[in-house]
Amino acid sequence: MSLNKQHELHARRKGRNVGVGLLLAGFVVLVMALTVVKLTSQDFTWPDSKSEEQN
Repeated sequence: MSLNKQHELHARRKGRNVGVGLLLAGFVVLVMALTVVKLTSQDFTWPDSKSEEQN
């Protein structure tokens, strides 16, 4: 039973997929961090819906 050598194209695709995966994970972490910072800030207030109706 012999092992087949992986084609060079597969190695390049794997490298590209890892890069795209890391970028996607970084983006998710960035959005999550911004959300946490926004919601935990002390001066955060919800918009007043009555002021929008008057405009």
